[in-house]
Amino acid sequence: MENFWKRNKVLVTGGAGFVGSRLVYKLVELGCNVYSPSSSEYNLMDSIEVDDGIKWYRPDVVVHLAAKVGGIGANMITPADFFKSNMVMGMNIIDSCSSNKVPKLVLIGTVCSYPKNNPVPFVEESLWNGYPEDTNAPYGVAKKAMWVYAKACMDQYGLNFIYLIPVNLYGPGDNFNPESSHVIPAMIKTYVDAIKNGTRVVKLWGSGNASREFLYVDDAVDGILGATKKYNEIDPVNLGCGEEITIRDLSTTISRILGYSGSTVWDSSMPDGQPRRQLCIKKAMEKFHFSPRVTLPDGLKRTINWYMGKMA
Repeated sequence: MENFWKRNKVLVTGGAGFVGSRLVYKLVELGCNVYSPSSSEYNLMDSIEVDDGIKWYRPDVVVHLAAKVGGIGANMITPADFFKSNMVMGMNIIDSCSSNKVPKLVLIGTVCSYPKNNPVPFVEESLWNGYPEDTNAPYGVAKKAMWVYAKACMDQYGLNFIYLIPVNLYGPGDNFNPESSHVIPAMIKTYVDAIKNGTRVVKLWGSGNASREFLYVDDAVDGILGATKKYNEIDPVNLGCGEEITIRDLSTTISRILGYSGSTVWDSSMPDGQPRRQLCIKKAMEKFHFSPRVTLPDGLKRTINWYMGKMA
């Protein structure tokens, strides 16, 4: 893999973010010539600025990780912002990669694009079989539309791209801001705060019966690297761990790791989001030998240790 990366220049959008920072670190470790400007240096909402950056750097590969993301609450409060930001950024990147003949574009989609009541495990072919779950549909549709536009640019202009669909990601460096965090960091923070404040009852959103699948951030990065090097087909590919857990069981696992001795109650007036999520990762395993290594209990311990260390 080292020879491949040393001979290719890679532009990573969102390189300062949760996944992007780990990807950039790994690319540098592999000896890659990597360019990852911050959002203040490279405004992806400005088509001229996007095009100028690609013309200047002339990358062999563009990995488009930059996105406006958030949990159920954030998506419900500003759905138009989630749709517009992700659509505009994606279209600007795709346009510039098309017009400048970038050899390969790697687009990162989202599990939120799958239909609300999709059969489990989600196979890539079912992506178009219905509308996404309402609480994050604008975000999911915008991400899915990137594939549509990239496919159109491939047909019309010869764009070479791949499209990866990661499941819910977590790990050290995740976003713990309660206004925009996803379920694992939000839950960790809730229990840590309860222990710190002596709170005997923790209230969590939803019924606890919805299920999710979680992929450790470093495994996701390995999947992106493997696909970038070895995968060259237009069909979307899932990245996950192949296992699901209910939100209730997740809360039990996190509270046990933290040593929280109080009780947990569920606010069923708040939305669960999609009823179930679990991806079929057979295609990723076959096409580029994807094999996640970090189990959920181990990944949660690493994430909690990182968060506790940051608080110290």
